[in-house]
Amino acid sequence: MSRWWAYACLGLSMSLVGSYVALSKPLVLVFPVFLLAWLRFGIGGLAMWRWLKKPADEPRLSPHTRKLLFLESFLGNFMFSICMLFGVSMTTAVAAGVVMSSIPAMVALLSWLFLKERIGRRSAAGIACAAIGIGLFSLQKGGATPAATPEAPALFGMDRALLGNLLVFAAVVCEAAYVVIGKRLTDGLGPKRISAIINLWGFALVTPLGVWAAMRFDFSAVSLPVWGLLVFYGLAASVWTVWLWMTGLKGVPASQAGVFSVMLPISAATIGVLFMGERLTSVQLVAFGIALLGLVLATLPARRSRLSRTP
Repeated sequence: MSRWWAYACLGLSMSLVGSYVALSKPLVLVFPVFLLAWLRFGIGGLAMWRWLKKPADEPRLSPHTRKLLFLESFLGNFMFSICMLFGVSMTTAVAAGVVMSSIPAMVALLSWLFLKERIGRRSAAGIACAAIGIGLFSLQKGGATPAATPEAPALFGMDRALLGNLLVFAAVVCEAAYVVIGKRLTDGLGPKRISAIINLWGFALVTPLGVWAAMRFDFSAVSLPVWGLLVFYGLAASVWTVWLWMTGLKGVPASQAGVFSVMLPISAATIGVLFMGERLTSVQLVAFGIALLGLVLATLPARRSRLSRTP
């Protein structure tokens, strides 16, 4: 596989993730979170049912691989979707984009823990910058975050906007685990097969809660444009982004792939500003800049170290 093709797949995948993170906000205003997640996996399953068939040249799934596939779906699909959807419902698309800009730093941390990749001083500084950016944004109060209005009571004694940002950060941890586990899965499985299996696991995990929510929901009240947005969301979240990411990850180290996560907050913030009437305040711009600096510091060392090993 061409390295430039792998880079294109990774960049496009993260751009689509950022887009559906932002576009999921109007969807959670219509659908309950568990119903939305269930419909997402259902749409993905219908689109990928042929991908479930085992290719002739693929080895049998070992017990270890089966566990990794389950964890990939549980963390990267199920928990990521729940944390992200609940988080986005409490905060803004721009806020979610800034918080998610810490994904590369989190990938570097998990790569060090589980893939034994070394984290240099620049990577550590990148993690610190990402944490400062997230904290600065989360602690900001005021009109930039609609959920922080007096009409929206605090939950568990915590401001709704802050809780929403923390849930989005939990989604960041799940996404980083998704990258690390996915790198190991691509060693023996094809991108289509991985996408289909982890989507099936996600559908199974959320089905009890999804059915419960569906029984209490009035589907006739949903407008046609919302159904169209739902279909795009389901295909983007379950099919296109996963296939593109696994395709690119097959030819790029996990630590290097993390740099392309910068496309996620950029696209999420762009959607929020251009199409959802959100605005970036000066404090948010500073937080965004610090978080993006964290991206650069966290990812450049991995790329340089890789070049230094090339004969």
